[in-house]
Amino acid sequence: MNLILLGAPGVGKGTHGAILSKDLNIPTISTGDMIREAMKSGTEMGQKAKAFANAGKLVPDEVVIGIVRERLTRSDCQKGFILDGFPRTIPQAEALDKMVRIDCALDIEVEEPVILKRLSGRRVCSKCGATYNVDTKPPKVEGICDVCGGTLVQRKDDCPETVKERLKVYHEQTEPLVTFYKKQGKLRVVHGTNNIPATQKQIMNAIEA
Repeated sequence: MNLILLGAPGVGKGTHGAILSKDLNIPTISTGDMIREAMKSGTEMGQKAKAFANAGKLVPDEVVIGIVRERLTRSDCQKGFILDGFPRTIPQAEALDKMVRIDCALDIEVEEPVILKRLSGRRVCSKCGATYNVDTKPPKVEGICDVCGGTLVQRKDDCPETVKERLKVYHEQTEPLVTFYKKQGKLRVVHGTNNIPATQKQIMNAIEA
């Protein structure tokens, strides 16, 4: 099964993608991880991406699409995959349709005030990368990672003003994908404001439907 996870920043795509990957025994592929891996391994597209990154420029669509194409040919994707963070735009979605068949696009919806609270409350360990939330998943000792004892920090991306800008970009560039996949009959909408097990149950029901 080939799946796409849609939704604004902070709706839980990473969390639910990891659970789905385990349940369905297919890889979750995030755009950021894919680009970093391609640059590290020195593939043709990875080298092109690195050149743009080193110049301080955004990696253009044709290079990102090339990296996705390379990644989807690997053996672990033979039974399917879950894409998180790609496609981000209609041209990327159209390019993806030429590569592979997409079975389902899952749109996880969460109200913006909830997203703002979730992301502004997120803290990340500066040492091991473990993630916490001051409201829903606090560490045992404030400001200290339970796993390694590292210092917890708020990422720049999670500051309220930055989150608002990220949401604006999402609405302008990525939200049109909801209509794109709805027209294809592949869209499934899940409300992500419940706890993780309840939302995950909705997701599995949507996939099976």
